[in-house]
Amino acid sequence: MNYIGIDLGTSAVKLLLCDGRGKILSEVSESYPVYTPHAGWSEQNPEDWFDAVLRGLERLGGEDVAGISFGGQMHGLVALDEHDNVIRPCILWNDGRTERQTEWLNNIFGREKLSACTGNIAFAGFTAPKLLWLKENEPQNFAKISKIMLPKDYMAYRLTGTFCTDYSDASGTLLLDVKNRRWSQEMCDVCGIYAEQLPRLYESYAPVGYVKSCYRGIGGIGERTVVAAGAGDNAAAAIGTGTVYDGACNISLGTSGTLFISADKFFSDKNNALHSFAHANGKYHLMGCLLSAASANKWWTEDLLGANYSLAEQARDIMGKNEVLFLPYLSGERSPHNDVNARGAFIGLTPSTTRAQMSLAVLEGVAFAFRDCLNIAVRDGVSVTSSTICGGGAKSRLWCEIMADVLGIRIDAVKTEQGPSYGAAILAMVACGEYPSVEEAVGRIIRRVPLVQPDEKISALYNQRYAAFSSLYPALRNWFKENA
Repeated sequence: MNYIGIDLGTSAVKLLLCDGRGKILSEVSESYPVYTPHAGWSEQNPEDWFDAVLRGLERLGGEDVAGISFGGQMHGLVALDEHDNVIRPCILWNDGRTERQTEWLNNIFGREKLSACTGNIAFAGFTAPKLLWLKENEPQNFAKISKIMLPKDYMAYRLTGTFCTDYSDASGTLLLDVKNRRWSQEMCDVCGIYAEQLPRLYESYAPVGYVKSCYRGIGGIGERTVVAAGAGDNAAAAIGTGTVYDGACNISLGTSGTLFISADKFFSDKNNALHSFAHANGKYHLMGCLLSAASANKWWTEDLLGANYSLAEQARDIMGKNEVLFLPYLSGERSPHNDVNARGAFIGLTPSTTRAQMSLAVLEGVAFAFRDCLNIAVRDGVSVTSSTICGGGAKSRLWCEIMADVLGIRIDAVKTEQGPSYGAAILAMVACGEYPSVEEAVGRIIRRVPLVQPDEKISALYNQRYAAFSSLYPALRNWFKENA
């Protein structure tokens, strides 16, 4: 039998077909637009997602599909009325309109109460601040809400009619009591919603229903094709890289960046600078999220320098010695600063500064931001000696070397690295009984390959540069706020 993994991303949906041994048989991608009606806003039409999924299933060419599951962009607010109509465009994870609501939650309702209720504090991208914004600014739409969903869960609802979500994705709503794996009644009260408006909670690998008869025959879907709950994109990517064991780490260098550390037991960073979320294997994880990772490098190399520019070997001579520093906060920052007003900056420019120095600084700046997150986990007692790496930025050998040297850990690759779609396919396998557990599936399918060992001399140099990098955000924080 075969399985389909669907990765509902911000710019496109990616669909992957594989067999029960994890061999990839087919892949397709379908894009859709992002709308920015105001500066700092980011929205999408959920109908665009579902239309793209159906087109992708048609093109995928599947046969004998036993199961389907999802990895999806997190935190987005999808609201349906009593007739199951989408009330307004989905407010996405990278939307920055909720600064005031986020500050109210953290500073008036209180960080300690938030952490006690959910295990986390408020970040602008989370779902609960979006509900407060909707209540305050579009009360007529707020009053219509019958169902509240996350992006991937709208796909599952359309395919099966089951109103559901999984624990990993629900963790990013700020409505879930993550430790006790249930919706927080206190947070529902704060947001002015009822628990009945929230979906039923499932483990990521749990079957939630069968595909409706009207979609059978598309892409190999049959009468008994199972749909599994799926996971948030980062948890799904962690499954796809084998990051399921206590202390295992994965770095995602995608549009945004994540440092993902798997944990058998729940624990919360004492300053809540990292997210404490449920994992797709039924356990937990710590996660640091950078809003700009590979997107920062794309902005610099493609939008400003031109797509043909290559840093190549010229950078290696100045690794650890670069006089230029770069703050990668082009869209604000989540971890660890939680500041929607933070912005990107080059520091240390002189008349002799070269394009290579500035290009290298972009890669280093993102790596330093990852180290900010790793240092917090280490201070909390987590031991990380190696990490897998995935995402578009991981295709750069130079960037992988920089990550190893800046973080001081070994960086590994996986033989089949397809991100959330591959992890979703594995979840579908478990839901259909192909494997008894996520860990068993990962142990049989995922192959880890050592990629880069840190260079001790360059790591020592980067320790000094990181100390300089760490002083920049505190020095500029007030300026960012005053000039927002």
